[in-house]
Amino acid sequence: MNIGVYGGTFNPIHFGHLRTAEEVYQKFKLSKVIFVPSSQPPHKTGEDISDPLHRLKMITLAITGNDHFSVSDLEVLRPGKSYTIDTLRELKKQNLEANFYFILGLDTFLEINSWHLWQELFAETNFIVTSRPGSPKRAASKILPAEIAGRFKWSAQDKVFTHDSGRKVFYINVTSLDISSSAIRKMTAEGQSIRYLLPRRAIEYILENKLYRK
Repeated sequence: MNIGVYGGTFNPIHFGHLRTAEEVYQKFKLSKVIFVPSSQPPHKTGEDISDPLHRLKMITLAITGNDHFSVSDLEVLRPGKSYTIDTLRELKKQNLEANFYFILGLDTFLEINSWHLWQELFAETNFIVTSRPGSPKRAASKILPAEIAGRFKWSAQDKVFTHDSGRKVFYINVTSLDISSSAIRKMTAEGQSIRYLLPRRAIEYILENKLYRK
């Protein structure tokens, strides 16, 4: 069983996240994609992040009706900072036969050498790195941090890196939807319409709970 893990703050989740997850699911023939909202993202201290239970609920509403999407409350319930390596190890305990693929955008991947135990992550999971609007242009063969590049072999034919553990790093282009959570928060605070940027049920939840208001 091949399982995609899509981590992030999802503050809020929007159609850019959902479309990326759908394309990755189909291209890699995954069994499912699990959305994992972070509770205390280590790299976003000091930012105005809505309560993790709100973000968990918005994801649940946004993916309703899609049988191959699910949401995990692992990081929401776990105390302390939300470290990806801890989440992956726990998911592997729960799914002993599964092969995991961690999904993230290129902009985030280019900063992975600032993550907790980041070098160990490459032996824990496969990575699917996706194109993102506004991300720096980078050839697929040049996306790895220099500190760890020597532990990978690059296949130009398949456009994939293979780590010495056997795990792989893929870089793929996905449909470019120039939507950002920060823009949605700003528009909501200013009283602008956010219709067609995220699912209707998520919009209703934001309005009902007065999220992102000044």
